[in-house]
Amino acid sequence: MISAAAQADPPVYRKARAVAGYDGVMRKLIHDFKFRDRHETRVLFGRWLLHTGFELIQEADIITPVPLSRLRLLSRRFNQSAILACEITKHHHANFYPQILIRTRRTKPQVGLTRAQRRKNVVGAFKVPKRHLENVKDQKILLIDDVITTGATIDACARTLLKAGASHVDVLSLARVTNTAAMST
Repeated sequence: MISAAAQADPPVYRKARAVAGYDGVMRKLIHDFKFRDRHETRVLFGRWLLHTGFELIQEADIITPVPLSRLRLLSRRFNQSAILACEITKHHHANFYPQILIRTRRTKPQVGLTRAQRRKNVVGAFKVPKRHLENVKDQKILLIDDVITTGATIDACARTLLKAGASHVDVLSLARVTNTAAMST
């Protein structure tokens, strides 16, 4: 099923799946995982992602997370999307390349930004390092993220991977914001 938003403004990536909407219990679980260092849910999250993204995972040659900036990684001490990707690859044959895509610069936090501001914020923020260009060429890539808010970040990531030669990019996440008033992620 294609959403009205995707029909009106088609994304760069081929397909996207999310386990749930970003509200209620799911929002609390993700916040605890991401901001309160509560990792006991990682196995459960991995199972949910495996179930929800089965088709996308089966098709993938490479699984990679949305990268964090170095400063954010240092302050948080982990990349939540990389942990989720790792949980998936424990049960699947696809190659796990956690650094096939990197951030080239630190971006402003996306919290409180409009869709247009988020898009502008991430323009040129990602690249595929030269050492990984051959790994990306003609590969089906599955990009893992924790929350899809407006899609600006995953679109920028997908654009970068496609420009580097990926045959297509699909996206799998724990949650998707469906209520734009809840864009404070």
